[in-house]
Amino acid sequence: MKSIRLSAKSIPLAFGITALLAYGLLLPFTGFYWDDWPFAWIAKFLGPAEFIPAFRGFRPFLGPIFFVTTSLIPPNPLLWQLLALVIRFISGLAAWFALNQVWPNYKRQTLVVSLLFLVFPGYSQHWVALTHINQEWIPFVFYLLSFGFTARALRNPGKSLANTLFALLLFIAGVFPTEYFAGLEPLRFLFIWVIVSAETNGLWPRFIESLKRWWPYLLIWLVDTVWLVYYYKSGAYISYDVTATQGGPVLSQAFSTFGDALWKAGLYVWAQVLVLTAQSISTPTSLLTLALIVIVFLLSSFYFLKLEIGHTEAKPFALSAITIGVLGILFGRLPSFAAGLPLTLQSSFYRFMISMMLGGSLFMAGMVELLIKDQRAKTYVFAMLIALGIGQQFFNANIFRRDWQRQQEIYWQFAWRIPALQPDTAIITQQMPLDYETDLSMTAPLNWIYAPEIHPPDLPYALVYSEKRLGGVVLPDLQPGSAMQLPYRTVSFHGNTSQAIVIYVPRNGCLRVFDPAFNDAETYAKFPNSLIDPISLSDPSRIIADAPPRVLPSPPFSREPTHSWCYFYEQAELARQIRDWNKVVELGRAATKQGFAPQDAFEWLPFIEAYARTGDLKSAEQITRQAWDEEPRVHRGLCVLWKRVQADGPDEAIRDFASSLIGKFSCGQ
Repeated sequence: MKSIRLSAKSIPLAFGITALLAYGLLLPFTGFYWDDWPFAWIAKFLGPAEFIPAFRGFRPFLGPIFFVTTSLIPPNPLLWQLLALVIRFISGLAAWFALNQVWPNYKRQTLVVSLLFLVFPGYSQHWVALTHINQEWIPFVFYLLSFGFTARALRNPGKSLANTLFALLLFIAGVFPTEYFAGLEPLRFLFIWVIVSAETNGLWPRFIESLKRWWPYLLIWLVDTVWLVYYYKSGAYISYDVTATQGGPVLSQAFSTFGDALWKAGLYVWAQVLVLTAQSISTPTSLLTLALIVIVFLLSSFYFLKLEIGHTEAKPFALSAITIGVLGILFGRLPSFAAGLPLTLQSSFYRFMISMMLGGSLFMAGMVELLIKDQRAKTYVFAMLIALGIGQQFFNANIFRRDWQRQQEIYWQFAWRIPALQPDTAIITQQMPLDYETDLSMTAPLNWIYAPEIHPPDLPYALVYSEKRLGGVVLPDLQPGSAMQLPYRTVSFHGNTSQAIVIYVPRNGCLRVFDPAFNDAETYAKFPNSLIDPISLSDPSRIIADAPPRVLPSPPFSREPTHSWCYFYEQAELARQIRDWNKVVELGRAATKQGFAPQDAFEWLPFIEAYARTGDLKSAEQITRQAWDEEPRVHRGLCVLWKRVQADGPDEAIRDFASSLIGKFSCGQ
């Protein structure tokens, strides 16, 4: 083992293995999230050229990037996840290229910074692949390469013009498509300062010389800034409100915000995985994460110890890296701060860390270089930081894996419960039990499922969150006949509240279509108002119950899963909708025979009623008692059910039995 030596030629392979360990282990089990779905739907049904007008009111320079990539890559989740892995690998190499040009004498340090950048644990949104590849990562790669060519122009005067032109073009391609990197440009000035300082003495001469080299980039940066301010103020921008244009924040808020960013991006994120796994130490995810950290630590330590890159006196690099790192974090926070958006860990707001990744990696590497003198100890610390970054990304990947699995369950439950749906139907729900999808996100897959042919600019279906949309143009009120409108990029949904079905998907349970005919508002009376208030609008007759079974296209959806409880429940709900009680009984007995049972006692209700109405009173009573004992909140629903059977049961014996049971459960009290 002592004779093993690894040359610098092994470095690209090290980047590839690192990227694979961080982002590839669960890659086949991840899919589309968040804005991926609308973008994939546009590419599939409207065509890549539609991204040009689609982004006209929302980052107009981003449309061409989406046009090119979606023209090359079909809307297949696996292909986009593979592309994301490749792009992250390229981004690591781009960072390494840029930093090597700035600090050519500190190859070991720039390698470490680049690997830390590649696995930076503060950015958790890698798996929202279609969105973030186009929206951030391709521009970011351009920006990193621009830094590198700027440094190369300074260090190679004979090729200064060509390298500067490359740098300027890459800079334009990196900064104009998205405002995420609008705060990064001062880092270029600092990189220039580092290079100029080797040849120029005195602070003022260094400043003047650096400014001379920076001014072309400064001019482009100012043009971009003016463009952004104009665009936001013009009213053309149709995304979130930008509070910076409405009056600056107070100084104390700025200090607090930037202090929070420095703590999170510079320090806390490196240890966050240990905090998260400690909260659930015995779960498979935590145990696998910790095991992966140990394995990567050993592999990284071995690699760095065997890598033949000389150790250079690190203090000059450390001081520069810390300074640039701190400023990189603060400047990187500016765009999201200007928009009034929080930097919340383990949430979709984590994406704002992307502009702080380079600064956070430089800061941490500089701190280790400054504080730890022993080279072997330093190697172990860097190996552990890389291992912690990979462990955090694996932990994040598992969250997205579970979300994708839950998405597929829900989409198939839609297919089983709703084989077809009349056009212009709004699907109203309180909230979906998903972490990375909104109602706008899920509107796309539902149209993918139920509208295989689209006729722009009309959008046939919309999913609407009552909790979020009530009171706006999408859902103005809960009165029958109120117009509903949902602009969706270049198409729009137009409907009204009398053309709606109301659904509910519990976190642990199956999709339900509410039906006023079965007194669902009273059955679910103990639930939040945002769930039960719209129930009166639900019209299940908009579901075409006698349509052929719905088969979801694969990709983007998974193949039909093995039938378990929710399949039988959805089919039973569909049969109950058309009052086919014998079919409900048949499904209930088939589910029971296979050992299936619900996680939510409310899902017993259609089977209880079917058993009661078909005369199997023993089974009806047995399940009623079981559900009563399992879940107190279902008591009202059970009473309502038996009162309904008492009122319109098929014969007197059944109605009498219902009356008896109502008395036993004190439903009249």
